[in-house]
Amino acid sequence: MPSHARAARRRRHREAVLGPSRAGASRPGTVSGGLPVRAAAGTILDASPHLLVLSGDRGEVRVPMTQATQVWHGGPEGPDALRPGRRAIVRTADGRGADRVWVDIVRVAGTVVTCGRDAVEVDMGPHRGRVHVVVPPNVLGRVLVRHPRLEPGYLIDVICVASPDGPRAVRPGTAQPGYRADRPPAAETSAPVPEEVRGTATWFGSGDVGLAYPAVDPEGNAGGCHGTPNACLPLPYVSLGSELTVRNDCTGRAASVPVTECGCVAARFCDRCVQCGTSPRGRVVELAPVAFAGLGGDLAVGCFNVTVGGAVPGLGVEPCCTSSSAHRCW
Repeated sequence: MPSHARAARRRRHREAVLGPSRAGASRPGTVSGGLPVRAAAGTILDASPHLLVLSGDRGEVRVPMTQATQVWHGGPEGPDALRPGRRAIVRTADGRGADRVWVDIVRVAGTVVTCGRDAVEVDMGPHRGRVHVVVPPNVLGRVLVRHPRLEPGYLIDVICVASPDGPRAVRPGTAQPGYRADRPPAAETSAPVPEEVRGTATWFGSGDVGLAYPAVDPEGNAGGCHGTPNACLPLPYVSLGSELTVRNDCTGRAASVPVTECGCVAARFCDRCVQCGTSPRGRVVELAPVAFAGLGGDLAVGCFNVTVGGAVPGLGVEPCCTSSSAHRCW
């Protein structure tokens, strides 16, 4: 089956289980004191020193602004960055006002296809396609420090800001693995799969609540991606529509998040996050920005140390994976 047909089938499957995409949705996590942590995404309609108004798929979102609100637009910025028409993700940490606002933030992670003097083309996988990333001369040095092999066949992960010419890199998202994208290290097949998995959480996409998981079962109707390499740590298989318990080990916040994509790109990154100590090697989940921010993550930093626990079966899909391989199902 052609890749575009498989991608369309996965989208129909996901929407049948979870409903249409909801970019303005908010799903809370919890902190030890029980205070809600919320995040939302939308297009800026209006902004003042006291109020930010976004247009999301569910209507207007109004968030109070305070003197402590931090704004990011390619780097720390002031309120002038909150211009109508720009895309924003906002997080409130105490239910009273915006703690952080990220404006036009984009992330590109995948395999370098071609390189030019001031741009790279990146393959983000069969369901996300290719993208042309502008790398300005004043940013190239920062990128090369953590991505010394900026050449076809190697992995790249950069935090960008949206621009008329496409995503414009502003900093590396993580350090580049030393191996080629088509030769990632894999977990030993005899390695036991734990009840909880620890590793790195990153983010992808533009705002939906959900996550991409590197080990969606490719057999039956579970919705997995064929040809996805085994992750570099042992992971149990799940089906699209299942929910995983995701805990940010740096903040203690946790939430149940639905699996909406196969994380075929995440499976190729055998790296670590060092936000609060050093995580075990391997990307366990890629969260949608709203979910990532709602769990206390900083989108501009790009990762946090995570623990992921068992799945809750999603309605309308098989309650567990059907694989006949040695992988255990959650």
